[in-house]
Amino acid sequence: MKQSILSLLFSFIFSTVLFSQVATEVNPPGFIKTITFKSNTTQGQLPVLKLGEPLVLEFDALNGNEEDFYYVIEHFNFDWTPSPLVKAEYLKGLDNQRIMTYENSFNTYEIYSHYDLTIPNMQTRGLLKTGNYMISIYDDYDELMFSRKFMIYESLASVGASVKRSRDVKVIAEKQSVDLVISTSGMNLNNPLETIKTVIIQNNNLNTAISDLKPQYTLGNELIYRYDTESAFWGGNEYLFFENKDVRAANIGVQFIELKDIYHNYLFTNISRKNRPYTFNPDINGNFLVTVIDRPDVDVEADYVMVHFSLLHEELKDKDIHIYGNFNAFTIEPLTQMLYNSESKKYECLLELKQGFYNYKYVAVDKETGELDEGAISGNFWETENNYKVLVYYRDLGARYDRLIGFGETTSVNISN
Repeated sequence: MKQSILSLLFSFIFSTVLFSQVATEVNPPGFIKTITFKSNTTQGQLPVLKLGEPLVLEFDALNGNEEDFYYVIEHFNFDWTPSPLVKAEYLKGLDNQRIMTYENSFNTYEIYSHYDLTIPNMQTRGLLKTGNYMISIYDDYDELMFSRKFMIYESLASVGASVKRSRDVKVIAEKQSVDLVISTSGMNLNNPLETIKTVIIQNNNLNTAISDLKPQYTLGNELIYRYDTESAFWGGNEYLFFENKDVRAANIGVQFIELKDIYHNYLFTNISRKNRPYTFNPDINGNFLVTVIDRPDVDVEADYVMVHFSLLHEELKDKDIHIYGNFNAFTIEPLTQMLYNSESKKYECLLELKQGFYNYKYVAVDKETGELDEGAISGNFWETENNYKVLVYYRDLGARYDRLIGFGETTSVNISN
């Protein structure tokens, strides 16, 4: 009897710990590429949707097998621990349904199938609650192919954000600080120090987001955040970019091309910018845009190209160098690792990417700790133009989930002291 009670207690504790695990995105296998949300933007970037807006997820499968894929949608708390809501509370209709819409590529060297999922649809008629969500894609064998996060908000609070130079004199030339003013004139908030949560995201990259800052001041219905260091981000540098919308000719950033089994694009060799002066160079903050010249349907007529990256840099013994950008949701993985060529004295890497306009940068990852340093190759500059998104969550006393009640966005293009 005693042993049974202990077993039940252990099972309860284990399930509680498991239930509270923080959700992380799963990157796809090599044959699935170009995962894009196109709901309110043409670029591949982090989807933050207003309640009622459609969600559009697209991706390509490069095996040409016309496989069946299924989607599952889950709701999460602001910190990405599982929400206690049951599916019927946040989902109208059913998920775990097959993605019905797909097309095969046309007139391309690389054969692929392009999948298109739009919500609401006949099976999944809509999402009912605001907050954090994860959409997971499974194959016929119930194996997880990949998962992506997205957010749904309602406009109950207005969010004002401004970007300043860091107030810490030690990093004043390298960091940017985000000040917030949240106005909740349409709501009566209970104990905002405990019930309000904030998340600040730089350049759509959830890996570097700053979360759960407490308001420092309250003036009427306004919550004010003016931190010295807690809301500061490394400034980074403008992203490098290339465009290969014409697969048969060298475009922006492409030195020369070569046709093998598919086209190969060799980019101009990049150099370290860490110790060079800052230069403004318009970018799209790490995102990408699929585009192709003289073809009307880029979804199935854009081809895949082997893109050759190279970086002139001495070999680092204690760090690995990776290619970094939203083309794979800012993920550090074996495919993005560059290898050092002792003959050419360059780091080199080869990625298969769909035709388009891509932002990227080089980052260093410590071999022992896994710590990522975005400025090791590109440098950090306070002048860099960055995009910032601010999410405001609210859980009233006794409520069961975190509502996303406000969304704001700003850039550092007019950064001041």
